[in-house]
Amino acid sequence: MTDTPQVSTTDTPDRLQLLEERAAHLLAAVEDLSDIVARQDGELRALTRRVDILVRREAEREADAPGGVIVGDERPPHY
Repeated sequence: MTDTPQVSTTDTPDRLQLLEERAAHLLAAVEDLSDIVARQDGELRALTRRVDILVRREAEREADAPGGVIVGDERPPHY
């Protein structure tokens, strides 16, 4: 945790000022984190679309490839 100045509970104006400063810092941090999450959401959506495209391409390539399935006692081509 960060070092924060200790203010007496009887010193109301200083205590109020400290609480307002803390609230302002927390609000700024929340806004920064919200921006980061929104950016990461966009990046994640773009990457998900790319992966979907690549998966579809690979599925099409496998479907178009001749002799991709080994049936029964058939030896694989590397023998």
